[in-house]
Order: sequence, then C-alpha cells, then structure tokens
Amino acid sequence: MNIRKQDLPSQSTRQMLETLQRLAAKTLERKRRLGHYAVIWQDGKPVLTGEDAPSTNESTR
Repeated sequence: MNIRKQDLPSQSTRQMLETLQRLAAKTLERKRRLGHYAVIWQDGKPVLTGEDAPSTNESTR
C-alpha cells in the first residue's frame, strides 16, 4: 500500500470546502434575518445564538 502525505488539499477539495463555507454563511444569515436561532460550535461546545435562542438554564423535556 502506498501512502502519500499531501500538504495541500486538491483543487476539487478546496472548491468543496469553499462551497460549504459559503452555504453555511448564507444559511446563518438567512436564519438571522428570519429571527431564528442557530446552534454553532464555539470553544469546544455547542452554543445557541440569536434573539429567540432558548436560555441554557431551561430544562429539556
């Protein structure tokens, strides 16, 4: 088995990453405009963001 280490991602991989980043930014902006909250990953844990985000001390059902 030949294993090669690639320092840089391929052109198609970079295009996929850029597309996913644009899509994520567009989706978060849409949720913000609609007044919906979003769940993002920050400092190693999920964070609820947005005006209508449930408070973290609410009990779950």
